[in-house]
Amino acid sequence: MRGWILFKHSQAEMPSHIYEIPRLIEVAAAQGIEIEVVKPEQFELIVTRDDRKSILLDGKVTPLPDFLLPRMGAGTTYFALAIIRHLERLGVAVLNKSASVEIVRDKLYTQQVLAASNLPVPKTMFGKFPVDVDLVEKTLGFPVVVKTLIGSQGSGVYLSEDRKNFADMIEFLESSKPGANMILQEFIASSRGRDLRVFVIGGRAVACMQRSAMDGGFKANVAQGGSTVQFPMTPEIEMLALEATRILDLDIAGVDLLFDEGHFKICEVNSAPHFKGLESCHPDLNIAEEIYRYVRARLGRFDEVNSPIREENIVEPPVPDSPLN
Repeated sequence: MRGWILFKHSQAEMPSHIYEIPRLIEVAAAQGIEIEVVKPEQFELIVTRDDRKSILLDGKVTPLPDFLLPRMGAGTTYFALAIIRHLERLGVAVLNKSASVEIVRDKLYTQQVLAASNLPVPKTMFGKFPVDVDLVEKTLGFPVVVKTLIGSQGSGVYLSEDRKNFADMIEFLESSKPGANMILQEFIASSRGRDLRVFVIGGRAVACMQRSAMDGGFKANVAQGGSTVQFPMTPEIEMLALEATRILDLDIAGVDLLFDEGHFKICEVNSAPHFKGLESCHPDLNIAEEIYRYVRARLGRFDEVNSPIREENIVEPPVPDSPLN
Protein backbone atom coordinates (compact mmCIF):
# COMPACT_ATOMS: atom_id res chain seq x y z
CA MET A 1 0.00 0.00 0.00
CA ARG A 2 1.37 3.39 -0.99
CA GLY A 3 0.39 6.77 0.43
CA TRP A 4 1.26 10.44 0.55
CA ILE A 5 1.13 12.84 3.50
CA LEU A 6 0.45 16.41 2.34
CA PHE A 7 2.32 18.74 4.69
CA LYS A 8 3.99 22.15 4.67
CA HIS A 9 7.48 20.65 5.17
CA SER A 10 9.20 17.83 3.32
CA GLN A 11 10.62 14.90 5.27
CA ALA A 12 14.16 16.21 4.80
CA GLU A 13 13.36 19.65 6.24
CA MET A 14 11.01 18.50 9.04
CA PRO A 15 11.43 20.70 12.17
CA SER A 16 12.45 18.78 15.28
CA HIS A 17 9.34 19.83 17.24
CA ILE A 18 6.99 18.09 14.78
CA TYR A 19 5.84 14.81 16.31
CA GLU A 20 2.99 13.49 14.19
CA ILE A 21 4.60 13.24 10.73
CA PRO A 22 7.69 11.26 11.88
CA ARG A 23 5.34 9.06 13.92
CA LEU A 24 3.20 8.34 10.85
CA ILE A 25 6.35 7.55 8.84
CA GLU A 26 7.73 5.24 11.54
CA VAL A 27 4.51 3.23 11.92
CA ALA A 28 4.05 3.02 8.13
CA ALA A 29 7.51 1.48 7.77
CA ALA A 30 6.76 -1.05 10.52
CA GLN A 31 3.58 -2.07 8.68
CA GLY A 32 5.10 -2.31 5.22
CA ILE A 33 3.32 0.81 3.94
CA GLU A 34 5.23 2.95 1.48
CA ILE A 35 4.70 6.53 2.67
CA GLU A 36 6.05 9.81 1.30
CA VAL A 37 5.72 13.35 2.63
CA VAL A 38 4.90 15.85 -0.12
CA LYS A 39 4.56 19.64 -0.13
CA PRO A 40 2.08 21.64 -2.25
CA GLU A 41 5.02 23.39 -3.92
CA GLN A 42 6.17 20.09 -5.44
CA PHE A 43 3.01 19.73 -7.55
CA GLU A 44 2.04 20.97 -10.97
CA LEU A 45 -1.69 20.70 -11.64
CA ILE A 46 -2.63 20.03 -15.25
CA VAL A 47 -6.31 19.40 -15.84
CA THR A 48 -7.02 17.03 -18.72
CA ARG A 49 -9.41 14.20 -19.47
CA ASP A 50 -6.70 12.05 -21.03
CA ASP A 51 -4.46 11.06 -18.10
CA ARG A 52 -6.12 9.82 -14.92
CA LYS A 53 -3.32 7.63 -13.55
CA SER A 54 -0.53 10.08 -12.72
CA ILE A 55 0.34 13.61 -11.64
CA LEU A 56 3.35 15.89 -12.02
CA LEU A 57 5.49 15.83 -8.85
CA ASP A 58 8.83 17.68 -8.90
CA GLY A 59 8.31 18.11 -12.62
CA LYS A 60 8.07 14.35 -13.26
CA VAL A 61 5.11 12.19 -14.15
CA THR A 62 4.44 10.20 -10.95
CA PRO A 63 1.99 7.33 -10.41
CA LEU A 64 -0.88 8.12 -8.09
CA PRO A 65 -0.76 6.84 -4.49
CA ASP A 66 -3.44 4.62 -3.00
CA PHE A 67 -4.31 7.24 -0.40
CA LEU A 68 -3.59 10.80 0.73
CA LEU A 69 -3.49 12.13 4.30
CA PRO A 70 -3.79 15.95 4.25
CA ARG A 71 -2.01 17.22 7.38
CA MET A 72 -2.03 21.00 6.87
CA GLY A 73 -5.20 21.67 8.86
CA ALA A 74 -6.02 25.36 9.34
CA GLY A 75 -2.93 26.24 7.28
CA THR A 76 -4.38 24.65 4.14
CA THR A 77 -3.95 27.13 1.31
CA TYR A 78 -6.11 27.48 -1.80
CA PHE A 79 -3.48 25.63 -3.84
CA ALA A 80 -3.27 22.82 -1.28
CA LEU A 81 -7.06 22.48 -1.48
CA ALA A 82 -6.81 22.37 -5.27
CA ILE A 83 -4.30 19.49 -5.00
CA ILE A 84 -6.59 17.57 -2.64
CA ARG A 85 -9.57 18.10 -4.98
CA HIS A 86 -7.51 17.04 -7.99
CA LEU A 87 -6.38 13.79 -6.35
CA GLU A 88 -9.94 13.07 -5.20
CA ARG A 89 -11.19 13.34 -8.75
CA LEU A 90 -8.42 11.07 -9.97
CA GLY A 91 -9.72 8.36 -7.65
CA VAL A 92 -7.23 8.61 -4.76
CA ALA A 93 -8.73 7.83 -1.33
CA VAL A 94 -8.37 11.11 0.57
CA LEU A 95 -8.77 11.30 4.35
CA ASN A 96 -10.04 14.02 4.97
CA LYS A 97 -11.85 15.21 1.87
CA SER A 98 -11.29 18.71 0.50
CA ALA A 99 -14.82 19.94 1.25
CA SER A 100 -14.49 18.96 4.92
CA VAL A 101 -11.02 20.50 5.25
CA GLU A 102 -12.32 23.73 3.73
CA ILE A 103 -15.23 23.93 6.17
CA VAL A 104 -13.30 23.33 9.39
CA ARG A 105 -10.45 25.70 8.53
CA ASP A 106 -13.09 28.46 8.79
CA LYS A 107 -14.10 28.67 12.46
CA LEU A 108 -17.22 30.75 11.84
CA TYR A 109 -18.53 28.45 9.12
CA THR A 110 -17.86 25.42 11.34
CA GLN A 111 -19.98 26.97 14.11
CA GLN A 112 -22.74 27.80 11.62
CA VAL A 113 -22.87 24.22 10.33
CA LEU A 114 -22.89 22.68 13.81
CA ALA A 115 -25.47 25.12 15.20
CA ALA A 116 -27.74 24.49 12.21
CA SER A 117 -27.70 20.80 13.22
CA ASN A 118 -28.78 21.72 16.76
CA LEU A 119 -25.46 20.86 18.40
CA PRO A 120 -24.38 22.93 21.43
CA VAL A 121 -21.81 25.59 20.53
CA PRO A 122 -20.70 28.83 22.24
CA LYS A 123 -22.75 31.86 21.16
CA THR A 124 -20.72 33.41 18.34
CA MET A 125 -20.67 36.71 16.42
CA PHE A 126 -18.76 37.84 13.36
CA GLY A 127 -16.53 40.73 14.40
CA LYS A 128 -16.94 43.22 11.57
CA PHE A 129 -15.43 46.70 11.75
CA PRO A 130 -16.45 49.03 13.23
CA VAL A 131 -17.31 46.73 16.13
CA ASP A 132 -20.44 47.66 18.08
CA VAL A 133 -19.15 47.28 21.65
CA ASP A 134 -22.62 47.82 23.13
CA LEU A 135 -24.04 44.97 21.03
CA VAL A 136 -21.16 42.68 22.03
CA GLU A 137 -21.78 43.41 25.70
CA LYS A 138 -25.53 42.86 25.34
CA THR A 139 -25.22 39.66 23.25
CA LEU A 140 -22.11 37.95 24.59
CA GLY A 141 -21.15 39.83 27.73
CA PHE A 142 -17.64 40.11 29.16
CA PRO A 143 -15.18 38.44 29.35
CA VAL A 144 -15.35 37.65 25.63
CA VAL A 145 -13.18 35.44 23.44
CA VAL A 146 -11.68 36.97 20.28
CA LYS A 147 -10.52 34.58 17.54
CA THR A 148 -9.07 34.93 14.08
CA LEU A 149 -11.10 32.94 11.54
CA ILE A 150 -8.15 30.72 10.67
CA GLY A 151 -5.70 29.46 13.28
CA SER A 152 -4.59 26.39 15.21
CA GLN A 153 -2.81 25.28 18.41
CA GLY A 154 -4.20 28.27 20.30
CA SER A 155 -2.75 30.89 17.95
CA GLY A 156 -5.01 33.81 17.15
CA VAL A 157 -7.15 33.32 20.28
CA TYR A 158 -7.45 36.06 22.92
CA LEU A 159 -9.54 36.79 26.00
CA SER A 160 -10.82 40.29 26.72
CA GLU A 161 -11.69 40.46 30.40
CA ASP A 162 -13.82 43.62 30.32
CA ARG A 163 -15.33 46.28 28.08
CA LYS A 164 -12.31 48.63 28.24
CA ASN A 165 -9.81 45.88 27.46
CA PHE A 166 -11.99 44.75 24.55
CA ALA A 167 -12.34 48.26 23.13
CA ASP A 168 -8.55 48.76 23.32
CA MET A 169 -7.92 45.41 21.59
CA ILE A 170 -10.37 46.15 18.79
CA GLU A 171 -8.86 49.59 18.27
CA PHE A 172 -5.40 48.03 18.00
CA LEU A 173 -6.61 45.33 15.57
CA GLU A 174 -8.43 47.87 13.42
CA SER A 175 -5.33 50.07 13.14
CA SER A 176 -2.79 47.27 12.64
CA LYS A 177 -4.86 44.86 10.53
CA PRO A 178 -7.65 46.79 8.84
CA GLY A 179 -10.28 44.45 7.43
CA ALA A 180 -9.04 41.48 9.45
CA ASN A 181 -11.65 38.75 9.86
CA MET A 182 -12.42 37.59 13.39
CA ILE A 183 -15.15 36.04 15.47
CA LEU A 184 -16.31 36.84 18.98
CA GLN A 185 -17.50 34.08 21.31
CA GLU A 186 -19.13 33.93 24.70
CA PHE A 187 -16.71 32.98 27.45
CA ILE A 188 -17.65 29.70 29.18
CA ALA A 189 -16.44 30.44 32.71
CA SER A 190 -16.66 26.83 33.93
CA SER A 191 -14.14 25.85 31.24
CA ARG A 192 -11.55 28.52 31.92
CA GLY A 193 -8.09 27.05 31.40
CA ARG A 194 -9.34 23.56 30.56
CA ASP A 195 -11.09 21.68 27.79
CA LEU A 196 -11.39 18.21 26.28
CA ARG A 197 -9.89 16.81 23.08
CA VAL A 198 -11.65 13.79 21.58
CA PHE A 199 -9.86 11.97 18.76
CA VAL A 200 -12.17 10.43 16.16
CA ILE A 201 -11.12 8.00 13.42
CA GLY A 202 -13.59 6.50 10.96
CA GLY A 203 -16.70 7.16 13.02
CA ARG A 204 -15.12 5.85 16.23
CA ALA A 205 -14.19 7.98 19.25
CA VAL A 206 -10.75 6.52 19.94
CA ALA A 207 -9.77 8.42 23.10
CA CYS A 208 -10.42 11.50 25.20
CA MET A 209 -8.10 13.70 27.24
CA GLN A 210 -8.42 16.80 29.37
CA ARG A 211 -6.06 19.67 28.62
CA SER A 212 -5.26 22.18 31.36
CA ALA A 213 -3.50 25.53 31.03
CA MET A 214 -0.31 26.28 32.91
CA ASP A 215 -0.27 28.78 35.80
CA GLY A 216 -3.97 29.59 35.63
CA GLY A 217 -3.82 30.71 32.01
CA PHE A 218 -6.69 30.89 29.57
CA LYS A 219 -5.50 28.59 26.76
CA ALA A 220 -5.39 24.85 27.43
CA ASN A 221 -3.62 23.86 24.21
CA VAL A 222 -0.65 21.50 24.60
CA ALA A 223 1.30 23.66 22.13
CA GLN A 224 0.80 26.58 24.55
CA GLY A 225 2.32 24.61 27.44
CA GLY A 226 -0.83 22.89 28.68
CA SER A 227 -0.80 19.54 30.48
CA THR A 228 -2.87 16.47 29.62
CA VAL A 229 -4.58 13.68 31.51
CA GLN A 230 -6.92 10.87 30.50
CA PHE A 231 -10.64 11.67 30.72
CA PRO A 232 -13.47 9.11 30.71
CA MET A 233 -15.42 8.81 27.46
CA THR A 234 -18.98 9.47 28.63
CA PRO A 235 -21.99 8.87 26.33
CA GLU A 236 -22.49 12.65 25.98
CA ILE A 237 -18.86 13.28 25.03
CA GLU A 238 -18.89 10.43 22.51
CA MET A 239 -22.19 11.56 20.99
CA LEU A 240 -21.03 15.16 20.52
CA ALA A 241 -17.70 14.14 18.98
CA LEU A 242 -19.26 11.61 16.60
CA GLU A 243 -22.12 13.88 15.57
CA ALA A 244 -19.75 16.77 14.88
CA THR A 245 -17.49 14.65 12.67
CA ARG A 246 -20.47 13.05 10.93
CA ILE A 247 -22.04 16.41 10.10
CA LEU A 248 -18.70 17.81 8.90
CA ASP A 249 -17.97 14.54 7.04
CA LEU A 250 -14.53 14.06 8.58
CA ASP A 251 -12.71 10.73 8.57
CA ILE A 252 -10.08 11.86 11.07
CA ALA A 253 -10.76 14.67 13.52
CA GLY A 254 -9.94 16.25 16.83
CA VAL A 255 -13.05 17.62 18.52
CA ASP A 256 -12.53 20.19 21.27
CA LEU A 257 -15.23 20.42 23.94
CA LEU A 258 -15.75 23.08 26.60
CA PHE A 259 -17.04 22.28 30.08
CA ASP A 260 -20.46 23.90 30.52
CA GLU A 261 -22.00 23.41 33.97
CA GLY A 262 -22.07 19.63 33.90
CA HIS A 263 -22.45 19.41 30.10
CA PHE A 264 -20.32 20.36 27.10
CA LYS A 265 -20.21 22.71 24.13
CA ILE A 266 -18.27 22.14 20.91
CA CYS A 267 -15.51 24.73 20.72
CA GLU A 268 -13.67 23.69 17.55
CA VAL A 269 -13.10 20.76 15.21
CA ASN A 270 -9.70 20.06 13.63
CA SER A 271 -9.07 18.17 10.40
CA ALA A 272 -5.38 17.48 11.07
CA PRO A 273 -5.30 17.05 14.86
CA HIS A 274 -2.07 16.66 16.76
CA PHE A 275 -1.81 13.54 18.89
CA LYS A 276 1.43 13.80 20.86
CA GLY A 277 -0.43 14.86 24.01
CA LEU A 278 -3.04 12.16 23.55
CA GLU A 279 -0.43 9.40 23.25
CA SER A 280 1.49 10.77 26.24
CA CYS A 281 -1.49 10.27 28.56
CA HIS A 282 -2.72 7.07 26.84
CA PRO A 283 0.54 5.05 26.75
CA ASP A 284 -1.10 2.02 25.12
CA LEU A 285 -2.61 4.10 22.30
CA ASN A 286 -0.98 4.24 18.86
CA ILE A 287 -2.86 6.84 16.83
CA ALA A 288 -0.83 6.32 13.64
CA GLU A 289 -1.61 2.60 13.81
CA GLU A 290 -5.31 3.35 14.27
CA ILE A 291 -5.23 5.68 11.26
CA TYR A 292 -3.61 3.07 9.00
CA ARG A 293 -6.05 0.43 10.23
CA TYR A 294 -8.87 2.70 9.07
CA VAL A 295 -7.12 3.38 5.75
CA ARG A 296 -6.94 -0.38 5.14
CA ALA A 297 -10.62 -0.69 5.94
CA ARG A 298 -11.44 2.05 3.42
CA LEU A 299 -9.30 0.43 0.75
CA GLY A 300 -10.22 -3.17 1.55
CA ARG A 301 -6.56 -4.09 2.09
CA PHE A 302 -6.77 -6.14 5.29
CA ASP A 303 -4.61 -8.84 3.70
CA GLU A 304 -1.55 -6.56 3.95
CA VAL A 305 -1.53 -6.17 7.74
CA ASN A 306 1.90 -7.13 9.08
CA SER A 307 0.56 -8.67 12.29
CA PRO A 308 -0.48 -12.26 11.50
CA ILE A 309 -2.32 -14.33 14.07
CA ARG A 310 0.19 -16.51 15.87
CA GLU A 311 -0.69 -20.13 16.48
CA GLU A 312 -0.18 -19.85 20.23
CA ASN A 313 -2.90 -17.20 20.36
CA ILE A 314 -5.51 -19.40 18.67
CA VAL A 315 -7.95 -20.90 21.14
CA GLU A 316 -9.81 -23.95 19.90
CA PRO A 317 -13.55 -23.94 20.75
CA PRO A 318 -14.59 -26.60 23.27
CA VAL A 319 -15.91 -29.84 21.79
CA PRO A 320 -19.47 -30.41 23.00
CA ASP A 321 -20.28 -33.71 24.73
CA SER A 322 -21.65 -36.38 22.41
CA PRO A 323 -25.32 -37.18 23.06
CA LEU A 324 -24.21 -40.89 23.06
CA ASN A 325 -21.95 -40.33 26.11
